Amino acid sequence: MIILGIDPGLNVTGFGVIRKEGQKLIYIASGTIRIPVGDLPSRLKVILDGVAEVIKTYQPSCAAIEIVFSNVNPQSTLLLGQARGAAICGLVQANLSVAEYTALQVKKAVVGQGKAQKSQVQEMVQRLLSLKGLPGTDAADALAVAICHAHSSVGTAGLAALAPELARKGLRLKGGRLVG
Repeated sequence: MIILGIDPGLNVTGFGVIRKEGQKLIYIASGTIRIPVGDLPSRLKVILDGVAEVIKTYQPSCAAIEIVFSNVNPQSTLLLGQARGAAICGLVQANLSVAEYTALQVKKAVVGQGKAQKSQVQEMVQRLLSLKGLPGTDAADALAVAICHAHSSVGTAGLAALAPELARKGLRLKGGRLVG
């Protein structure tokens, strides 16, 4: 399974691509989509096109993206949400399943605690993927999202496959989440 992780941003959107073989994670690529200054629609198109190019190049089988957190500045949160939306559109346009994780979930999955610093995330990504050097912060965050998805117990697709068994136990999927 090849997983594409996305760390959305309106100035820089990070991406990370890994392959999961059993329990082993193998680094494929990572980088950033740099968004030039300009009007919002043009910037969102750069994100959409950049995500499409990454998908075309690396042919992932699924994707994961970080969920936007509420910021002190509502305008910043709204703009970041639009960048995230453009990235999601690029993913679903390529017919990829998209899992969503909060920063807390990602940090907990990669570092072991949700309040980890960016430098700790970078170091753990480097270790988990046996990288020779530290990845940049945006690429590290995107790789961490991919790692989080790889380590999620069965993932949303796996839960959907288990739907009949879950129903017998009085559980069901709602919005990609397990509810009783």
